[in-house]
Amino acid sequence: MRVPRPSLPRPLPTARTSARVTALPLPAAEVWRTVSEVGPSAWYVDALPLVVRGLLDRAVGGEGRIIPPAAPFPLVAGDRVGLWHVDAVRPPGLRLRGELALRAIVRAPGTVTLVTRVVPLDDDRTRVEQIVRLDPDGLLGLAYLTADLPARETVIELVHRRLLRELRHDPTREQRRARRREERREGRREGTRG
Repeated sequence: MRVPRPSLPRPLPTARTSARVTALPLPAAEVWRTVSEVGPSAWYVDALPLVVRGLLDRAVGGEGRIIPPAAPFPLVAGDRVGLWHVDAVRPPGLRLRGELALRAIVRAPGTVTLVTRVVPLDDDRTRVEQIVRLDPDGLLGLAYLTADLPARETVIELVHRRLLRELRHDPTREQRRARRREERREGRREGTRG
């Protein structure tokens, strides 16, 4: 299945935030699983700008990124993955949006957060909203805020595309669909034999 490119108007960046929004033809539970699970491949660790940022952070004496374990498991508040500390994990409910809030653990003149929201539109459609925010500290932070806007726009674009690519190639979703198709075929065979 082809997951579309961002289909909603791109929110305008502000001095502190950059955002991307995409409506997807997928149920919220499937989108949330990809958004909130740690595994061998994770969009919030493997996206190219985050890999580069981890290398830069290590070069200036920071911790760099932490590679997640191979076995998938759901994130919980307090976890540390990649460059991020997990501040909040709220799964979507019936018509309620889910939210994953990550705070960057990097050397920066301020606090960097990445929030991903999963908003159910109906049973088979979901909106994904991603917002990166920089809250500057001091004069250096304010100067960085201005200089950082083009980089922040590039980062959120590439991270959002990486998440969409992961949603498009979710192997567990493909396995579930193949299993359902096989069960339907088995059911038809049983029906024609009886």
